[in-house]
Amino acid sequence: MKIFIYLAPLLLVLGTFGPMKNQSSDASHPQEKRQQSKDSTLKHVVLFSFKENTPADRIREIEEAFVALQQKIPQIQSFEWGLNNSPENLNKGFTHCFILSFKSEADRAVYLPHPAHKAFGSLLGSSLKDVLVIDFWSS
Repeated sequence: MKIFIYLAPLLLVLGTFGPMKNQSSDASHPQEKRQQSKDSTLKHVVLFSFKENTPADRIREIEEAFVALQQKIPQIQSFEWGLNNSPENLNKGFTHCFILSFKSEADRAVYLPHPAHKAFGSLLGSSLKDVLVIDFWSS
């Protein structure tokens, strides 16, 4: 009976507050998946790190072939690219950044298996040391 007298207030307090909310399910969490809105754009970011022995003319060929995809795949809304010039030295060997924009996930779904995109992937061959791809909705 003494145990019940000591536990009753504790159980009452725990019952009042209920289970703790899982913070990762909170919609305001920074890593929550951002959904498409009326005026948003799907960004497809591609980073390349080339092997040290890749000749400069081969890198230029790859750059030009990637840029040419915009003319071959109409679902690409816009295309931009550039070379890393950050003074922070946090690029982890990635030197090239390409940003493709799509109006919808359906447009991206056409791009990914598109024959021109697949041919470009084959062109990369053994020139890349690493590749990083991140997609996100921007507005």
